[in-house]
Amino acid sequence: MSSDDKVVGRQDDLPLNAVLGSDLALSISDALRDDNPLVWVNRAFTRLTGYPAEEVLGRNCRFLQGADTDPVAVARIRTALDEQRAVATVIRNYRRDGTPFWNQVVISPVVDESGRVTHHIGIQVDVTDRVAAERAQDLEIDVPHEATARLDLLARISDELAQRLEYDDAVDALGDIAVPALATWGFVAVTDDRGRFDRIHLAVADPADREAAQALADEDIGWLSRAPKIIEALTSGPGFVATPYAIDVASLPGRTTPTQLALLRRLGLGSAMVVPLRARDRVLGVLTLVAVDGFSADAVVTAAHLGRRAGLALDNVRLFLAERSAAVTLQRSLLPEIPAIPGLDVAAAYIPSARRAEVGGDWFDVLPLPDGAVGLAVGDVVGHDLQAAAAMGQLRSLLRSYAWEGSSPGHVLARADELVRGLDIADIATCAYLRWESSGSGAHVTYARAGHPPPLLRLTGGEVLALDDGLSTPIGVAGPGGAEAKVDVPPGATLVLYTDGLVERRDRGLREGIEALAAALSALPDDADATAVKDRLVGGFVGTHQEDDVCLLVVRRARPTT
Repeated sequence: MSSDDKVVGRQDDLPLNAVLGSDLALSISDALRDDNPLVWVNRAFTRLTGYPAEEVLGRNCRFLQGADTDPVAVARIRTALDEQRAVATVIRNYRRDGTPFWNQVVISPVVDESGRVTHHIGIQVDVTDRVAAERAQDLEIDVPHEATARLDLLARISDELAQRLEYDDAVDALGDIAVPALATWGFVAVTDDRGRFDRIHLAVADPADREAAQALADEDIGWLSRAPKIIEALTSGPGFVATPYAIDVASLPGRTTPTQLALLRRLGLGSAMVVPLRARDRVLGVLTLVAVDGFSADAVVTAAHLGRRAGLALDNVRLFLAERSAAVTLQRSLLPEIPAIPGLDVAAAYIPSARRAEVGGDWFDVLPLPDGAVGLAVGDVVGHDLQAAAAMGQLRSLLRSYAWEGSSPGHVLARADELVRGLDIADIATCAYLRWESSGSGAHVTYARAGHPPPLLRLTGGEVLALDDGLSTPIGVAGPGGAEAKVDVPPGATLVLYTDGLVERRDRGLREGIEALAAALSALPDDADATAVKDRLVGGFVGTHQEDDVCLLVVRRARPTT
């Protein structure tokens, strides 16, 4: 980061210009590097301390300490940094020429999307005159309430919106957090793709006003389109800055119904601000704040920062929903309908992960073949996005094609691997392909595994066999390929194929998960049909916050009728 203060010209960069041109001494240090060195200071820092940027960048700011610097204050700062929280104190520091001054220091952590502290922002103010007039111990201050509250509010809203996977939930969260912190009451109103208001969520600072707020929310929201300030914000350009204004009470009867007007008066009228929720290419809606006794200066500043930050967060949710809708449609189109196969009882499940991406590369397939055999497959393409789903569809088509030719399982996977690498269809995929053949009263399965967890075969009486032979490298990784094995399937036996999302978790490795799955399968009654087996395994192994996609395919050989 450059130490030069660069003033940008766009009007929507005014907050940045204000920071760079501030008379406050500002500094940024890198929390991810040893000793938390400074990586940027502004000119006010040099004016305050006498140190030019080239002498301080790369150094810890302890060079400001001297003989009379209070070690208790230093320890207080160090403890706060270690605990990853903001801190403010007054400390005796020394300028480059050796002259002492009382420095009011505020240090705040900056976190990334994962919650990791990456930098610290420091603000230094010379309060020597104030200290000279009062006793030093009376000047030690806690974190400045207004600045800290503003940062905490913005961070809380960003964190909450980032966790929301539904648009309506995100809208509600914005209103429920922002309005009570900044105003007497207010609302978030968002528009549809044609710019028309289609949702409003009201929030209040006083719980006693919730009934009136809900009643107003239940009214027709057409009155929003008749509010001049709301339309002004909704159609505003990037340089628009929301400012408080006195509500034009005299005009309200002409643009509201008597019921709406009564509810507005019940909630309270006074000053208002309408903040556009600006996204990348348009305004998604407005955050309207009403303060009966007027707004503080800090509330006005916070609202200005909040509009763009919340707008981008809401837009991220909107874009995610659009992508998810397309992905789910693609996923459903690629998963097969299970055909009826004489002598076999088949059930399958696909459960998407609970993460933001609701689609991935997991799939299953059941394919009756021309020679009377049945092809069974379960696979997993690395990734959780549209690209993984598309690659999965291509790979599934390849396997179907080679299986239809009557090729053996090892040959099917080897040919798929060759073409995937040649055409760069997918990065890496694992797959188990089995060929189920019946002849007379007997049945057997020939199987091959390309880096995939072993299928499990439950025999009558509860014994469970892991089909852990026929293993080769995953598809997409150059390897010998062609390995396969064979096992007999007696009447009443149940075959279970699955992807690793069923058994692997953060607190349990793949091997332990497979052992747990085998134990659960063994404990099932002998007469459990394929659907019952599927339901019991899904219920026991798939959580409400599933981290990975899950495919499960259960095939049970029916007992001969007497």
